[in-house]
Amino acid sequence: MLDHFSVAVRDLKASGAFYDTVLAPLGGRRIMEPGPIGYGVDAPDFWVEPAPADSVPAPVHIAFTAPDRAAVRAFHDAAVAAGAEVLHAPKVWPEYHAGYYGAFVRDPDGNNVEAVCHRPE
Repeated sequence: MLDHFSVAVRDLKASGAFYDTVLAPLGGRRIMEPGPIGYGVDAPDFWVEPAPADSVPAPVHIAFTAPDRAAVRAFHDAAVAAGAEVLHAPKVWPEYHAGYYGAFVRDPDGNNVEAVCHRPE
């Protein structure tokens, strides 16, 4: 349903470094710049762009698909190494469904960033 998604950030350089680090274990990479930074696997489908100088971006929840549970754990480890606040370490979330395995962290702007795999181990 979604083709691409963009979030406004206060510090493009800091957010770029964060997303470079945490998206790599999921197969994501920086594909387009300068200006907004576009991330994806084959084409940019997630963008970070500078927020207007006089605004404070409202935090959002972003969930990235992980190919397997090991990638969720690698995302979590990369986020921790980057200094991210951990909201939830990798675990199964049976309240969502039996195979839902995710980890949640905060990016530099307070966004709730998740890596999720919907398959069993």
